[in-house]
Amino acid sequence: MSTEGAGACAHPLAFVRAQRGWSYQRLARVVARRARDLGVANMAAERQKVWRWEHRGVVPDRVSQLALAAELGVSAEKVESHPWPAWLPTGDVVRTDYPWNSAGSVTSMIDVVEGALTDRRGFLTITGAGVASLANEWLNLEPTRLVAALDGGRVDEQVVHRIEHNIPGLRLMDDRLGGEGVRRLVDAELRVVTELLAKGSYTEKIGASLQLLAAELARIAGWASFDAGYHTSAQRYWIAALHAAHAAGDRLVGANIMKNMSLQCVDFARPKEALDLAEAAVASGGGISGRVGAMLQMRLARAHAALGDQAGCFRALAQAETAADRSSPQDPAWAGIFDEGFHAAQLGICYIDLGQLPQADRWLTHALKVHPVARARDHATYLLRRAAVQIDLGNIDHGCALVRQAVPFLEATRSQRNARRAEELRRSLRRHAAHPEVREVDQLLARPT
Repeated sequence: MSTEGAGACAHPLAFVRAQRGWSYQRLARVVARRARDLGVANMAAERQKVWRWEHRGVVPDRVSQLALAAELGVSAEKVESHPWPAWLPTGDVVRTDYPWNSAGSVTSMIDVVEGALTDRRGFLTITGAGVASLANEWLNLEPTRLVAALDGGRVDEQVVHRIEHNIPGLRLMDDRLGGEGVRRLVDAELRVVTELLAKGSYTEKIGASLQLLAAELARIAGWASFDAGYHTSAQRYWIAALHAAHAAGDRLVGANIMKNMSLQCVDFARPKEALDLAEAAVASGGGISGRVGAMLQMRLARAHAALGDQAGCFRALAQAETAADRSSPQDPAWAGIFDEGFHAAQLGICYIDLGQLPQADRWLTHALKVHPVARARDHATYLLRRAAVQIDLGNIDHGCALVRQAVPFLEATRSQRNARRAEELRRSLRRHAAHPEVREVDQLLARPT
């Protein structure tokens, strides 16, 4: 199902083509022409070939990459040192080099509220070594405290409490409306906090509270951007959120941010980076129990499952179970999402990634029984996940019935992540085009929201 976020450039090559107004055929001709300039004859100008580079994860051969690089003014050395598609010129890089102090946090917030909302890059800009470096930097930091107030109006506890009061409502709206519906609201709140941090006058305690508010608002803005399909924007918010969490001295908030970043890497089939981030999140938690500990271990399990590492996955799942059994009355509000339905669904998804479909179906069935339908986006996710499992098990009628159940929830939320899952289901159903239910369900999924 299409969403407003679907217009985002979902691959760096799409971004490059959009910048230059190139169709797939035009790009193919450009590559063929440049290849001839490099002395390679009979280079076919195939539209389908370049389409697969963008949509099927096919890596162009070396000659094609060098030909495209020559057209884009990128050196052969960069092509060699930055594996495809990292060498493609996609505009400004996402900064990760802010100082790990209160001033660096404020600078990161100013940068993010000035540009992240309009950044429509639907791919990951920070990958590979950049992810590992960020995770290591975070783990090696000692928490800091705000040491001086900035010039400007006085910020008191009443102002802080008023902003805090708005955050649960933003989380609720994200659950029920999807990221596209709330990202502008969250960004507006973040702008207010950023302005207070940059220009206000406040005590050390109030300053730490403002940094913590900024961290959680930037985390939510990143999540909403991730859900809406703006993945570079999500990374930018999360980098700023990490700096604010560090300035506030809150390691658990930082762990939650890295947990979100890990899931984004899982979605982009970058499981090693997902594992780096999940391990950093668990280490930040310092062996904490309760919902937070279970959430962090569950994200680690998802990363192991994405790698196909059954032993690592089951080890993390056991740790998650142990943490959940040790209840903690001090779980932060953001951990409230980790309930019985969420836990069961994450177990089911781990089993999907491990290729154990009957177990996946059992856990997803339980998740749907206990999950609150008011959280429409997640309910749609679990229905789509179970529908895919049923189709892969050969139960086409049941899979189609689950898709029908999911459609109202898909229409209630504008989630690009669920839109992508729906499109994957459509492709899966095309293998069963002769089945009487399939054509109608395909039309339902194709209908724009």
